[in-house]
Amino acid sequence: MAGGLFGLLDDVAALAKLAAASIDDVGAAAGRASVKAAGVVVDDTAVTPAYVHGIAAERELPIIRRIATGSLRNKVLFILPAALVLSELVPTLVEIILMCGGCFLAYEGAHKLHARIRPHGDGHAAAAVHEPADEPELIRGAVRTDFILSAEIMVIALKEVLDEGFVSRAVILLIVAFAITAVVYGVVALIVKMDDIGLRLAESDRAGSQRVGRALVTGMPKLLAVLSVVGTAAMLWVGGHILLVGFDELGWHGPYDVVHHVEEWAHDVPVIGGVLGWLLATAIAAAVGLAVGLVILAVVSRLPRRGAARHADAH
Repeated sequence: MAGGLFGLLDDVAALAKLAAASIDDVGAAAGRASVKAAGVVVDDTAVTPAYVHGIAAERELPIIRRIATGSLRNKVLFILPAALVLSELVPTLVEIILMCGGCFLAYEGAHKLHARIRPHGDGHAAAAVHEPADEPELIRGAVRTDFILSAEIMVIALKEVLDEGFVSRAVILLIVAFAITAVVYGVVALIVKMDDIGLRLAESDRAGSQRVGRALVTGMPKLLAVLSVVGTAAMLWVGGHILLVGFDELGWHGPYDVVHHVEEWAHDVPVIGGVLGWLLATAIAAAVGLAVGLVILAVVSRLPRRGAARHADAH
């Protein structure tokens, strides 16, 4: 009887260790998948604060909370089931969808870069959504934009875990959906409230707090500018990398072979070989992203713009 009990306890312990190992594997895979989506996450974080620019301070966090809820709904209710079905039935289609997303990222990065170099004076368009009565439309627009970025994040994550079982895949993507939404919108909430925190500190009686407060107030615009630049660079890099890898997996090996040869050459450089290899591979991917993005931008710029015509008529 005692032997049977100890045998049962051994079995339970073995199952517990197996479950713990499985949890560790799922957590590690979720971490890898989240890191691969970092470029889109940075851009999402950089873009979202613009939606509450000019909104009354007391409405900023409620609006961000509603956008975050919409983002999570996009990921969990729409994108995740579709991604799982596609990965189970036609996994090759996942690569093609991912490459379409890479083209979109390249286009967005090229569009932002082009707007920086040759601004067209469209800045008043963002200011048109600041009225409180337009909050529902503002939130719907933000959630629609988020859908594209969320789809790209989830497909990038899915690509990293295609070799996992269906249940593990679903759990990992669910973790990624909640984790990335929490990180992105937590950081966004912190960014948009940082100036308010800075103002309160600047108005305090302590000299140290005043200095910190003034630094926060003056530093936030610079931080947003840096985030915008990093987000643009990340979009070009991630978009180009997705396209290079996608072409390689679909049978066109030439472009990605060039990247491998450059990395191998760089790795032979003493001391800085690893870093140099990564920098060169990143630069090549960003260049590919920029080239593809500029081509798409040239095509899109020649298409009829009904939205622009309506906007012009309204003014």
